[in-house]
Amino acid sequence: MDGGNFATFIQMMEGEAPYPLARPRLREFRTMTFARLILIGFMAGGVSLHAGAASAQRAVPDSMEQVQLSFAPVVRDVAPAVVNVYASRVVRQSLNPFAGNPFFEQFFGGAGGGPTRSRVEQSLGSGVIVGTEGIIVTNNHVIEGAEDIKVALNDRREYTASVVLADARTDLAVLRIDTEGQMLPALAFGDSDSLEVGDLVLAVGDPFGVGQTVTSGIVSALARNQIGASDYQFFIQTDAAINPGNSGGALVNLQGQLVGINSSIVSSSGGSVGIGFAIPSNMVRLVVEGAEGGSVARPWFGADGESVTADIARSLGFERPRGVVLSQIHPDGAAGAAGLQIGDVVLSIDDFEVNDAQGLNYRVATRRPGDLVTVRYLRGDDERTARVRVQLPPDEDRDETDITGRNPLGGARVANLTPALADEMRLDFSQTGVVVIGIDGAGEARRFGFMVGDIVRDVNMVDVTSPTQLQQTLNASTGWDITVQRGNRTSTLSIR
Repeated sequence: MDGGNFATFIQMMEGEAPYPLARPRLREFRTMTFARLILIGFMAGGVSLHAGAASAQRAVPDSMEQVQLSFAPVVRDVAPAVVNVYASRVVRQSLNPFAGNPFFEQFFGGAGGGPTRSRVEQSLGSGVIVGTEGIIVTNNHVIEGAEDIKVALNDRREYTASVVLADARTDLAVLRIDTEGQMLPALAFGDSDSLEVGDLVLAVGDPFGVGQTVTSGIVSALARNQIGASDYQFFIQTDAAINPGNSGGALVNLQGQLVGINSSIVSSSGGSVGIGFAIPSNMVRLVVEGAEGGSVARPWFGADGESVTADIARSLGFERPRGVVLSQIHPDGAAGAAGLQIGDVVLSIDDFEVNDAQGLNYRVATRRPGDLVTVRYLRGDDERTARVRVQLPPDEDRDETDITGRNPLGGARVANLTPALADEMRLDFSQTGVVVIGIDGAGEARRFGFMVGDIVRDVNMVDVTSPTQLQQTLNASTGWDITVQRGNRTSTLSIR
């Protein structure tokens, strides 16, 4: 297209050219996509938009070829490695009309008994091949509780998948399919820490079961931590359209690298409104690596804290809120061993700023046990640096025990609350005592209302110090006053 024709094309986009029938569609095209096409032209044409690139120049495309640049080459490389995941589970539904009624459950021992019927629930999601031998990563919520999992490749081949690792804490699961030695196309991991707000990304998945779909957008935000979709609140936010069925699909950069696993959306209708969230690839890589051993080895900082708010910043004499002020340090933790103290304000880990507890936990959790991390922190007005060797939380004295006999805790499985167990159960690591980790459905503990996560503090005014001592104290009496902590509440159950 010569200069004159291209000028006419621009006039058409602006609604000024003498083409009245085409004008409404062209005007709509302009408002919805022209800005994005120009941006694509810059990116695909090799012009960097990063602030640090001194040579970057913003200019209107001067040829049709620049406007017509496409994501198609990236999609051709990525699409074969994105799969559909079909999970089915059998759910038993009570035919009792009073099932779920709290009145009848309280006075008649539960209304869930009686006749039931089975029905099959099916869920549809997406997955990403990350190992050429048939290793696939998806969201845990896609396959949770599934009895049968099918994986359909982009070329329509189907396989039965087995679960190698399901990790509810990160909402990630690793599947394996038997390809009988045939190698599959797999995506390489990109560095999610290299992403910047404004970077172009593509989302690939199977929304609403319509078939593999590619959408484009930008990174809208990083380190989102108020989503509630997993324990590690550190999500990539994107405006690339993500809908039901996209869960477990790929978020890729323009090099075709996996930078995130699409996980959740904010929506009042169930459809995309341009606010989607993806689990960063650096966390995904850690879970995939842990799949070989059957569990994820999560390093432990051994300290906890809270964001420095405006009020805290004023009290500390800061010009602005920044960092995480440490409020708890475990004596056996990595932070304490490196000399950190309560009241220290952690500013960064390995040069990544941390401004909330979630960010601090994420930076540690994406390291490997034994790694040294550099922690920059403030103690008073003195800025310091510490080298902290992150490690697994201690777990030597767990001592899991089943409580037996005719007592209120009969049928409960209990254990010493070690830092590792507290981490698994999402309890405060500073807590100590004996915690309920399981309940037998036919035991006395369920009948008396005990729940997993309850911490037994004392029995008949005697402090509980171990599972063995708890069993002995229960056996020594026929009447019990049991003090239990559930969350932030402590109550006493009297049984005679």
